[in-house]
Amino acid sequence: MTRLVTATTRMAAVIGDPVRHSLSPVIHNAGFEALAIDGVYVALPVGAGQAGAAVEAMRLFDWYGLSVTMPHKQAVMAACDEVTDTAKTINAVNCVFWRDGKVVGDSTDGTGWVRGLHADLGLSPNGLKCVLVGAGGAATAIAHILPAAGAAELAVINRTAATAAAVADLAGRIGRVGSIDDLSDADLVINATPLGMGSTDHADKVPVDVSLLKDDAVVSDLIYHPAETRLLAQARERGLRCQNGLAMLVHQAVVAFEHWTGSKAPVEAMTDAVQSSLRSR
Repeated sequence: MTRLVTATTRMAAVIGDPVRHSLSPVIHNAGFEALAIDGVYVALPVGAGQAGAAVEAMRLFDWYGLSVTMPHKQAVMAACDEVTDTAKTINAVNCVFWRDGKVVGDSTDGTGWVRGLHADLGLSPNGLKCVLVGAGGAATAIAHILPAAGAAELAVINRTAATAAAVADLAGRIGRVGSIDDLSDADLVINATPLGMGSTDHADKVPVDVSLLKDDAVVSDLIYHPAETRLLAQARERGLRCQNGLAMLVHQAVVAFEHWTGSKAPVEAMTDAVQSSLRSR
């Protein structure tokens, strides 16, 4: 950064444990700099049970807001004055911001994924048959957003049927528990598992056999490290359109940035900054 921190600089932060690996400071500080906003964004390690104290610090020091990661996405809800309907439904908050003098909790992941899909591929889920592989936190956000995005159908595949059913329920009438058979006519396949993630025991795993997909299927892998997982490499070899999780990472941050500042986020600058940071790792 070339900006100076001054007596009027206002802060935003990501809280979690662990959190020092977070790319959020890179993304948000690039946004502040591009718009010449007198703000700074930092990563704050906050242990389990301390989410409420972090929100009180936000109130006391009038921070722009907070990004929230594990283990606080549920606990932080009780510290907010209000929680959006989206956050209530999926029982998770990843963004805390001010609205009309109140502290509000929201989940920006689902909207971020939809925006990222359009930014990367010019694609909307509208009218598509979707298969969601996995049933964790990111999966819940996507399942919840898909009906509003116009998806025609959502099949959720997970090792535990009961967990798959809970995620499918978030999609209402278009959601159901799926199986491997659903892959053959899926328009859009979303990997929300950690299979393929770098620096884990799952790095060499592939969650979906791409040979089962039709020739015009699209693959969205929520993993962004590495930039090309084995799933994406195999999908590209088949000539399928695909994306990694970087666009979702950026665009969920974009929604938060706009909550905090009331300004249209400089998406290109934020994207360039995180891409540069990843290349240097």
